[in-house]
Amino acid sequence: MLRYIARRGLNALITLWVMITLTFALMHMVPGGPFTREKKLPESIIQNLNRHYHLDESIIMQYFRYLGDLFHGDLGPSMTKDRTINSMLSTSLPVSLQLGLQALIVALIGGLILGVIAALYHNKWPDNASSVLAVLGTAVPSFVLATLLIQFFAIKLGWFPIARWVSWKYTVLPTLALSFSPMAQITRMMRSNMLDVLNQDYIKTAKAKGLTRFKTIYRHTVRNAILPVITILGPIAATLLTGTFIIEKIFSIPGAGKLLVESISNRDYPLILGSVVVYGAFLVIILFITDVIYTMVDPRIKLAGKGEK
Repeated sequence: MLRYIARRGLNALITLWVMITLTFALMHMVPGGPFTREKKLPESIIQNLNRHYHLDESIIMQYFRYLGDLFHGDLGPSMTKDRTINSMLSTSLPVSLQLGLQALIVALIGGLILGVIAALYHNKWPDNASSVLAVLGTAVPSFVLATLLIQFFAIKLGWFPIARWVSWKYTVLPTLALSFSPMAQITRMMRSNMLDVLNQDYIKTAKAKGLTRFKTIYRHTVRNAILPVITILGPIAATLLTGTFIIEKIFSIPGAGKLLVESISNRDYPLILGSVVVYGAFLVIILFITDVIYTMVDPRIKLAGKGEK
């Protein structure tokens, strides 16, 4: 198990390094710079700014300088704001993580419950209702759903406030808008897995031994049907925790997604790289944890490497 974790950890570090390198290279391939967009700045001031932020050095020197600072936990200063990247992300990232985590919990709990109910009441109205929900969750984009939620629950009914991030009431609508699509995905998969497991011989054997309906469903059906859901849970979690850009923009949430969009528009190189590093680290860590959990849940997965027993 430890060798498997070490191997997966090494792959995660290599993936993160490749992500940083590609982002650094692509960012410097784009014409222009963070100071050339200001046409009013004299050329001498632009040269001084480039010298101050080491933009006058070669790309290789900038790359290794950035890796050295990153190794010490320094993401650098912002080129467009009088703040460091560390301080900016320390205030905005928790907001995005809170929103993504809430959406993940709602999507997981709601998807599992709806999927189980749909399978147990196959071809009945609960199954039909969950199928409609799954289709809507797939077809309706999150920004369309967010607009509808704002129009109905915020403007028309006045139940929930918007455009601020003060209390839990401000998180309800963005959480629902963000969680609807992954909830539909989990519902579809859980329903399909449940129907497949319910037709297995060991389920019939469990019923023949006199196990109650609850024990049969909980011990044998749900536990086996949930394994494929765990497989897709990693990408879903990564998408929710790092993909809140549109929702944050619609609801004016002061999160890291909004910060990243602004940094791209302003060509703020350190802020772009810092955001990519943080988001990439979260993505790699989530996928790594998912792999480890999956091997713990399903003992049929072999942890030994090639040639090992």
